[in-house]
Amino acid sequence: MSSMANISIFVLTLLFHQSFTYKPVVLIHGIMTGSGSMEMIKRRIEEKHPGTTVYNVNRFESWSSLETMWHQVLEIGLDVANISSKHPEGINLIGYSQGGLLARGIVETFSNVSVSTFISLSSPQAGQYGAGFLHVVFPGLVKESAYELFYSRVGQHTSVGNYWRDPYHQTLYESYSVYLPYINNHIMSAKSEDFKNNLLRLKRLVLIGGPDDQVITPWQSSQFGYYDANETVVEMRNQEIYLSDKIGLRTLDKSKRLHIVTVPGVNHFSWHMNVSIVDDYLLPYLD
Repeated sequence: MSSMANISIFVLTLLFHQSFTYKPVVLIHGIMTGSGSMEMIKRRIEEKHPGTTVYNVNRFESWSSLETMWHQVLEIGLDVANISSKHPEGINLIGYSQGGLLARGIVETFSNVSVSTFISLSSPQAGQYGAGFLHVVFPGLVKESAYELFYSRVGQHTSVGNYWRDPYHQTLYESYSVYLPYINNHIMSAKSEDFKNNLLRLKRLVLIGGPDDQVITPWQSSQFGYYDANETVVEMRNQEIYLSDKIGLRTLDKSKRLHIVTVPGVNHFSWHMNVSIVDDYLLPYLD
């Protein structure tokens, strides 16, 4: 075979592989952990999707993960915006637990971040009201009285306080919470239109959770379901945030860009440590 033919084959092979190159992935870890906890996901993506660049955020690790949500969104968001600027084709974003709620804040806030697929992996997207989660960070604190701490100026200096949503103290939640009611457009602000428009730029939104999580409470919060005033779970499609299309969930759903993934048998602390979760529920959505 001539050298010219060899070169032609090489060029065609190169073009073929380039045409199937996966977008870079950014990983955001959960509360009281760090980038090390996301290394399995990083390695598995690199193994199964060779050539994929994976960025594993190492900011706000361990106790610093309790810093306010807006502070973390703005700081990590600048990093993600810098990464996005290097990849005009777009990036994929995966956030685990609290990291998923931070990731959504980044998507909604930063218009200069181009995210193709955002995967929320067992994150309290509609809020949190459960002792299982509290015991991770605040041993001894019970959900019934936690509002006394979280719905105060002091409590709002913690990330958990920023998305604690007590169904029995809605007025206090609306009065004190500085993060969740705003990014959910429950309380409208000057940024509300941007929040919705930026989320609607997604190619797909994937919400992963399961009934055996035992930390995210209710577990349906990972899919925007939540308690009513009687602590009865109301599914996402019956929630006001969906019915009024507050942040674009209904629009994403109707255009088949919203994917609800329910996986039984997975404990909260196993989602990001389980290879089968990566293979079956993360990799298929990465483009």
